[in-house]
Amino acid sequence: MRRALATAVREAVRAGRLAPGTQLPSSRQLAADLGLARNTVADAYADLVAEGWLTAHRGSGTRVADRITPRPILARPTVEPSGTPCYDLIPGNPDLTAFPRTAWLKATRRALAAAPDDALGYGDPRGRPELRAALADHLARARGVYVSPEHILICAGVSHGLQILSRVLAGRGAGNVAVEAYGLRSYSRLLGAAGLQTLLLPLDTHGIDPVPPDGTDAVLLTPAHQFPVGTVLQRDRRMAVVDWARRTGGLVLEDDYDGEFRFDRQPVGALQGLAPECVVYLGTASNTLAPGLRLAWMALPPTLAAEAIAAKGQVDSCEVFGQLTMAEFITSGAYSGHIRAARRRYRDRRDALVAALAQHAPKVRVIGAAAGLHTVLGLLPGTEQQVLQSATRQGLRVAGLSRYRNEPTLNAMADALVVGYGVPSDAAWPQALSALVRALS
Repeated sequence: MRRALATAVREAVRAGRLAPGTQLPSSRQLAADLGLARNTVADAYADLVAEGWLTAHRGSGTRVADRITPRPILARPTVEPSGTPCYDLIPGNPDLTAFPRTAWLKATRRALAAAPDDALGYGDPRGRPELRAALADHLARARGVYVSPEHILICAGVSHGLQILSRVLAGRGAGNVAVEAYGLRSYSRLLGAAGLQTLLLPLDTHGIDPVPPDGTDAVLLTPAHQFPVGTVLQRDRRMAVVDWARRTGGLVLEDDYDGEFRFDRQPVGALQGLAPECVVYLGTASNTLAPGLRLAWMALPPTLAAEAIAAKGQVDSCEVFGQLTMAEFITSGAYSGHIRAARRRYRDRRDALVAALAQHAPKVRVIGAAAGLHTVLGLLPGTEQQVLQSATRQGLRVAGLSRYRNEPTLNAMADALVVGYGVPSDAAWPQALSALVRALS
């Protein structure tokens, strides 16, 4: 009831039914009107104040905050004079305006005050022990990843982690890695630069078939939320790829890029929890906080740790102050609190997108799980390029699904858009959504 009340008030503000400055009933009065407990109303008000929708001052009650009033869904946006897109809906980034600057600054001060002098030296190539210990605890609680701190390796992004693993695989004599038929082409190029051939895992109505052909040395997967299609790897397929790894000695590389953002249920646990001895877990702060932090991590099987550390180099190449701050941010509980707030924000954006499409573009299908910072919109056959051109005219940067096909000659999925709803700020999202709906309708 608390969540439903907060959603109703939030949507009333978005739609303009509650104008900035409008005074709301007291929690006692509204609770009596709705037949709810007063604490339920008070907690919903507190959530909305924390999110910036309402203001509350002693003696003057609770009011709608001064915000940019959203335009109607079909209103025309302002396009930059240069003709460049106004709204970026390319997936891969979070809302950087929501970065928790105040909490991060407090964590930085506490971390530096407590840091030993040797923290400013060259450091352990695995990364700061404070961060590795904090991550081992957080990943066990939040993602079902079981790893000791000494087997965690800090790296400067998932791409950096894959570079390290590519060197390890090549050093072991591996010749190939299977990758998902749809995904980031940059990862395939990175593996190829290390001399590894990439094999394609097929996609069917149930998502990616993760079991590679015989002779495959490793497989790279996004099981919690396949990028970009958005499917979740089903239980039988999770077990099948683990059985393959155990039977053949192959390695599973698990890219958990947005696993903490699941909106319709509890997040699916990491694949690593099923087989820590043959799964390398890769996580990142790029989607939960900001890519500019250049912080990612790998949970390594014990048999692989020494080789990965040697491949990274003998000096910690990741900036130490960011590691110390991240460790404090996690252990203080601020990281979990930030993720919960971000989860609500992105869930609301996705819900608004689904509702707007149902009203104004009902032929467009929403594909994939309710999760992450992007969704896939199925289009009528043969219309992907037309819709992309229409989106450009509306001032949008948006990607077609074909952009992520790892092999141009591959049998393609139906036409679709991959829409990222993470980047626009709260103020810009209604206008970006309005432009997207016009392009699709």
